[in-house]
Amino acid sequence: MPAEETFEHHSYDVVVIGAGGAGLRAAVAAHEAGARTALICRSLLGKAHTVMAEGGIAAALGNLWPEDNWKVHFRDTMRGGKLLNNWRMAELHAKEAPERVYELEQWGALFDRTPAGKISQRDFGGHRYARLAHVGDRTGLEMIRALQQRAVSIGIDVFMELTVTDLLKDGGRIAGAFGYWRESGRFVVFEAPAVILATGGLGKSWKVTSNSWECTGDGHALALRAGAALLNMEFVQFHPTGMVWPLSVRGLLVTESVRGDGGVLVNSDKRRFMFDYIPEFFKAETADSIEEADRWYTDKANNRRPPELLPRDEVARAINSEIKAGRGSPHGGVFLDIASRRTPEFIQRRLPSMYHQFKELADVDITKEPMEIGPTCHYAMGGVEVDPDSQASLVPGLFAAGEVGGGMHGANRLGGNSLSDLIVFGKRAGDYAAAYVKELGAARPQASQADVADAAEDALSPFQAGPTRENPYAIHQELQETMQDLVGIIRVEHELREALDKIAALSQRAANVSVEGNRQYNPGWHLALDLRNMLLVSQAVAIAALERQESRGGHTRDDYPMTDPYWGGQNVVIELAAPSGADAGATLSSRRQALPKPPPELAELLEGDH
Repeated sequence: MPAEETFEHHSYDVVVIGAGGAGLRAAVAAHEAGARTALICRSLLGKAHTVMAEGGIAAALGNLWPEDNWKVHFRDTMRGGKLLNNWRMAELHAKEAPERVYELEQWGALFDRTPAGKISQRDFGGHRYARLAHVGDRTGLEMIRALQQRAVSIGIDVFMELTVTDLLKDGGRIAGAFGYWRESGRFVVFEAPAVILATGGLGKSWKVTSNSWECTGDGHALALRAGAALLNMEFVQFHPTGMVWPLSVRGLLVTESVRGDGGVLVNSDKRRFMFDYIPEFFKAETADSIEEADRWYTDKANNRRPPELLPRDEVARAINSEIKAGRGSPHGGVFLDIASRRTPEFIQRRLPSMYHQFKELADVDITKEPMEIGPTCHYAMGGVEVDPDSQASLVPGLFAAGEVGGGMHGANRLGGNSLSDLIVFGKRAGDYAAAYVKELGAARPQASQADVADAAEDALSPFQAGPTRENPYAIHQELQETMQDLVGIIRVEHELREALDKIAALSQRAANVSVEGNRQYNPGWHLALDLRNMLLVSQAVAIAALERQESRGGHTRDDYPMTDPYWGGQNVVIELAAPSGADAGATLSSRRQALPKPPPELAELLEGDH
């Protein structure tokens, strides 16, 4: 670091890292609670990964099914999560999601409508009733537009294309954050007693993923280094339907709305195979006509639904089994067919993004022919351990909301619950962070100059070439192949141990990563810093997967294929023991933690068919 360099400094009450749905909602809440608030995003405002959530926002509005209510939504969420959810988070989510959706509408979100003029709702896997409020297949984009407009209109300060590399502390409390402008490489210090992590997921550790380049596990790693704990890290959701061809877009999400609007899964034998993978009480004769399919599709009185709308973990495993059995498509997937079941007009009206995505990227007209799809790494159920009401972590002043937070979704997230999770717990994180700062008064923690200097030195270390010069791109490629092959949909002990050995070797090599040039416009440097986070979080996933000796939700062990009642009451918690600074010598430890039990009145909901 040049001796003459001075750092850019800013002082706020609350700093929000991440400008997706959770970050925007948290920033709005903190600002409206009177806190001086900054919003930081790695890319441009409006380009958050939330825009990729296409299908809808799960909320028990009861617009199509008056029988729907928060209790049914709570039950569906808990059952979808294989009862490993934090019951209090699932309760708050189900109760508050409708209010948050109507709030978005008040802020200008333009939802699709029923003939009666109410917000329309569509079916999704694992939900008993059609409860996803939607805007065609562009719901996440509309959510971001409405939240972004709200945030800008009330005057929240936004720092775009800025990456946070370290959290600053004073003793045990958060004192701020350290980062750099991606364009210039200049360092920035944010002094703030409260930081909200809303950084999203970690899918870029896998080779086939629906996640964009920002999803490198930054928030998970920042929380670990600051002293927070992670839980449920073994549960990684592989969305059943990602594009498999062409290779340039492999993994790109194909929204569950295609199946929610009537699409079916077919193998190379043209067989609708999902009927072979469902529990007995779901089975029925395959519909031969669209009229029969619609009767089956709408028969909620007997809790029946098309097998394509089983929870995502079950559908992904079924597709994986068909491919392994040699009944896959030419490019290694299966077929998703809506063309034979809906009119072209219906498809283009309800699924405009999917129509254009396949037409422009794969030269496939989904109104005339099936899509080739396959499982893609999509969502991390695991995240920072937080208090369910406040979203506060174990570190005073550090909060987390959205995908980076843990506990809400248990072993498997239901489609549509991600968007409502963002706005429910984003608001709660912002409210409680502002309240925390207010309680501090004048006794605000202050980061030391030594810690700031250490953070800068760590960030610049890839420019200090040692005797061994490692390429960050090569290490990232090997990490992705390791996670794809050894910590994918199906896991087994010897492969998980092999993955941990490879991650350890890659971490040692990453300490010698070398980049050329200077700090301006240097993507190699950006990746070198991201690698630290991806390696640490990948290790956390593999350790947790090795610890949980059962199959449940998004975690399938071939050597422990059954669900074990013991593990139904246990969370796996991951913590970091490491020297200060970079992760050289860092070690992760796991421990088991008893899952909190719901009160009798909520436990009763999980037993009955309410």
